[in-house]
Amino acid sequence: MSEESSQKSVWRLDVGSEAETIELAREFSALVRAGDAVMLSGDLGAGKTTFARALIRALVEDPALEAPSPTFTLMQIYEGAGNRIVHADFYRLEDAAELAGLGWEEATDESIVLVEWAERAREALSPDRLEVRLSFVDGDNREARRLTISGYGRFVSQLASFKAIRELLRKSGWAGASRSFLQGDASTRAYERLERPDGRRAILMISPARPDGPPIRYGKSYSAIARLAENVVPFVALSQALRGLGLSAPEVYAKDLDSGLLIIEDLGGEGVVDENGPIVERYLEAAAALAFLHAQQLPDSIAIEGYGDYHIPPYDLDALLIEVELLVDWYLPRVKAPISSGARAIFLNLWRQALVQAATAAPTWTLRDYHSPNLLWLAQREGLARIGMLDFQDCVLGHPAYDVASLGQDARVDAPDDLELKLLAAYAKLRRDADPAFDMAAFAKAYAILAAQRATKILGIFARLDQRDGKPQYLAHLPRVESYLRKSLRHPALADVKAWYEASIPGLFPDA
Repeated sequence: MSEESSQKSVWRLDVGSEAETIELAREFSALVRAGDAVMLSGDLGAGKTTFARALIRALVEDPALEAPSPTFTLMQIYEGAGNRIVHADFYRLEDAAELAGLGWEEATDESIVLVEWAERAREALSPDRLEVRLSFVDGDNREARRLTISGYGRFVSQLASFKAIRELLRKSGWAGASRSFLQGDASTRAYERLERPDGRRAILMISPARPDGPPIRYGKSYSAIARLAENVVPFVALSQALRGLGLSAPEVYAKDLDSGLLIIEDLGGEGVVDENGPIVERYLEAAAALAFLHAQQLPDSIAIEGYGDYHIPPYDLDALLIEVELLVDWYLPRVKAPISSGARAIFLNLWRQALVQAATAAPTWTLRDYHSPNLLWLAQREGLARIGMLDFQDCVLGHPAYDVASLGQDARVDAPDDLELKLLAAYAKLRRDADPAFDMAAFAKAYAILAAQRATKILGIFARLDQRDGKPQYLAHLPRVESYLRKSLRHPALADVKAWYEASIPGLFPDA
């Protein structure tokens, strides 16, 4: 038994009506999945079947499903909405051995299991389970109930998160909002769209602090070396700061920093691309927003009310180098191009030499993921505020060319060469208008180097997403990123780096 499964979390709450009990069951439907168990206990008439019926209806997405109590049949099976649900009642069960005759193991395999009177055969249920006990509350309200909810196994943390979300929604005035899941990104964050009866919308961002990984160098984890955000504090800080500059980051309406929960402004779903690819005018506006940002005197710390100062970390040489190593660790095994420890050392030394100037240049805020999935078009706003910015929590103090390269060599959509040149020209003009001393030649050199660094990193990340995280959809972007890398490596400043790639990854240069 794992350490987590030997623990439990407990939540007690009172509801004032049967409707509230039903709504709570519906909310719990978002938590359970195949292999989980929900145990229901309580006195006769306390509402076990009511709770179970509401949960089943939500899981099969059929609000009119009858779902009677299986008191006499012992077990009832439902199929629907991608879920198989087994609803059982152990009240008449004399011994757990009787379950074998019912085909219990076959029926419950890869199923969500709901059991009333489960205490009669608790050992037959999954260690990943919720236990819900309903009891009467003294008083004149006959529908009032007290629910004692215990989480075991993976539900230890799940229940705590569920409770925190419910409390944040209640305290911030969003308790009555409908909730719909939004497609996530490559991270472990989750998002839901909230819509209140009055039509107002918001986004619930669920991003619990991630545990630090194992130390890999200097006694630090990868995320610490790469300067990745480990909680929602950076998002809150940068949202506040970007909005203070007149740019369109989502406003944070409510927050629970300890639980990693934010309710933020819904900037809509209109992006900067369409079915034909990048919309040139919108990309140019996104480049202009960067030029404006990079022309500002930006602080390295941001004060957050009730928290203190958040210090933006540097995008230093260690961070840049640990990222290019992803190519060696994940991409090279994928393309069957293993290298020796000596070749790896040469790889890192070449990149160290190439990156040192960019890593020590005067820094600005590098938002780090400034590309189409994280840019929205807000047509109702004016000027630069028409560019909505998302996913900036990994912001670091780095070279201004990095984000321009993120936009000009968009990893998720083909950015043609002529568009990339237009973006560079437009950005350079705006920077030079703000500062006649802006050095375009030095910027172009840094752009090529950081574009190649970013492409190198992304090849490793997308290979890792497939191999480690089971997300093969990112492999479709590899040819595009490989093309960007070949293009950036043509810069004379990267001649030695390019020679290493040609020698170590022959398939990357098919025409060489």
